[in-house]
Amino acid sequence: MAQNKTEKKVPVIVDGVHGCSAPETYVPPKEPAVQEHLKWFRGLKLGLMMHWSPGSQMGSFESWPLCDEAGEWSQADFRWTDPEEAKQQYENMNKTFNPVKFRPDKWAKLARECGFKYLLFTTKHHDGFCMFDTDTTNYKVTAEDCPFHTHKYADIVGNLYEAFRNEGLAISVYFSKPDWHSEYYWAPQFGEHKSGAANYDAKEHPEVWEKFVQYTHRQIEELTSKYGKVDVLWLDGGVVRPDNKHMDIRLGEVVERIRATTQPHLIVCDRTVGGEYENIITPEQSIPSAMIPVPWESCLTVGGCFSFHYTDHPKSARELVHTLIDVVAKGGNLALNITPQPDGELPAPAVESLLGLGEWLQVNGEGIYETEVCAPYVSTARQGLAYTQKNGNIYVFYRYQERQHYRLPRYLFLEIEKPAVKITLLRNGQELAFVQENGRVKIDTEQISMLGVKYSDCFKVEFDSAAQAGNGGGQ
Repeated sequence: MAQNKTEKKVPVIVDGVHGCSAPETYVPPKEPAVQEHLKWFRGLKLGLMMHWSPGSQMGSFESWPLCDEAGEWSQADFRWTDPEEAKQQYENMNKTFNPVKFRPDKWAKLARECGFKYLLFTTKHHDGFCMFDTDTTNYKVTAEDCPFHTHKYADIVGNLYEAFRNEGLAISVYFSKPDWHSEYYWAPQFGEHKSGAANYDAKEHPEVWEKFVQYTHRQIEELTSKYGKVDVLWLDGGVVRPDNKHMDIRLGEVVERIRATTQPHLIVCDRTVGGEYENIITPEQSIPSAMIPVPWESCLTVGGCFSFHYTDHPKSARELVHTLIDVVAKGGNLALNITPQPDGELPAPAVESLLGLGEWLQVNGEGIYETEVCAPYVSTARQGLAYTQKNGNIYVFYRYQERQHYRLPRYLFLEIEKPAVKITLLRNGQELAFVQENGRVKIDTEQISMLGVKYSDCFKVEFDSAAQAGNGGGQ
């Protein structure tokens, strides 16, 4: 992820959003198949993101200890060793990586139970280690020097994709454009590597850069041809861009080949670079303060880090539910990252929070999945209510702030202008009495049963079929 402090600055779209292109620069895809698939993908709303690699054994900040410019912060969890020694230890983690508890079928079943609709998995992070069976390098999980290579699930990416598709989930392919293990990126003939960028100017050494371009194209084509249908190509590492050391990987060439052959619908997310191949913009570890009218996906962590840390602590189920509501009401998808352990298990405390999220979605998911934005989106003026809409109905969420305060204010005021005919509480199917005037629906909450309340309530508002549905503001 974009922990890299050296990446080129990109516009900040809304207060508090890190590492994301500005929506006013968004270029919609021109291909009808991509447009249609993007519309479908936006309706999925919730994806399971996973950062996993041999480096998880060190409990490090992903690949960043290898990068000198990442500084001391990236080695915060293993200051017991010399930085140069730590780099070598990190690079050799492939020789001890043996996650014998890895069960892709269990991960996929859990994801479905928790309400996820797609998988976003790190096929390769910046360290260059491939979690798939590539023909381009031996720095991979299926190589003979990796003890896991004899396991029946050794091709981790291939087995995960098959298992998640079997559970009905879509596939988003995380792939790092920087590759700090490649001799064509951090090329030894050009001296030390200090930053996340290549350690030479591609314009001055085109023959070396061309080898890296072909290497990268081959890996992307492997991932989009060997493993069946993929829905999104999610490219991290915005430091690789034509206006930075002329690092142009000619992404259009490989994308158009893929779309012309195996994946005509392919959504591409060239993070922070902009242009026609950034079909989704991606706020990282933050949520925009207002609705965004273009396709976007926040990547957030269940705990505090994207990669596995022995000292990490997960957010509560209530926090995850509130986060999802906030993202969806503002028009986005949520890619929620959980960090697998080095042994292949998922951390139990994080799983418990995800199960709580899934339990809530089983009851209230109707107001989340396949919805569109609905003004006033997330209201700060009245009770912090959040709004979505679908099939002519409006869904209004009230988020409970603390477990011990699971109670409603005496009156709820829903900002709805069109005449409503029925309001139902999704939690228990209770039909509620209400009055409506001056663009507001007033509900006396004394009629509402609080039995079984969890995290947030969702109110379904229905209208006469002859009336125009919604408050406007659809995507």
